[in-house]
Amino acid sequence: MTPDAAVLMAAYNRWMNRRMYEAAAQLPEAALRQDRGAFFGSIQATFNHIAVGDTVWLHRFAQPEAASMLREALQPFPLPTSLRQELADSFAGLQRYRAALDAVIVRWAGALTNAQLEGELVYRNTTGKTFRRSWQQLVLHFFNHQTHHRGQASTLLFQAGVDVGVTDLIALPTEEL
Repeated sequence: MTPDAAVLMAAYNRWMNRRMYEAAAQLPEAALRQDRGAFFGSIQATFNHIAVGDTVWLHRFAQPEAASMLREALQPFPLPTSLRQELADSFAGLQRYRAALDAVIVRWAGALTNAQLEGELVYRNTTGKTFRRSWQQLVLHFFNHQTHHRGQASTLLFQAGVDVGVTDLIALPTEEL
């Protein structure tokens, strides 16, 4: 993982989230909340989990002294207490949360440095267990987690009759960078 790769992934993340939410908006709220037998149940709960995971990781990334910009940007995004915590009471609210969080991610990725990525981060998981991992590994995990669960959401949308279209990184339009 390099700073340039993080910037690319942040742009891809924002683009895909916008496309996923636009596709999902074609369905009524009840269909978005319908339990479809997926790991998080519904389309909305899967989207919510991605946003929860992103929020939790960004709070972890904001711990070092060099991350004051990220700490300030996260003030409107309290640290979730559960990986299933609902972040909004409606799909539209979650969509607004997602768009605002993606703006933070793009800004944060643009500020990452090689020195930071070569270091380690000590953090606690949601059960309080302490870990020490390389920043490169954690930033890769951050973006991979999003892609993994968006793949699940894409399948759920397709099963509900909504085709998101091509989701490959290579399809990211250059104007999104």
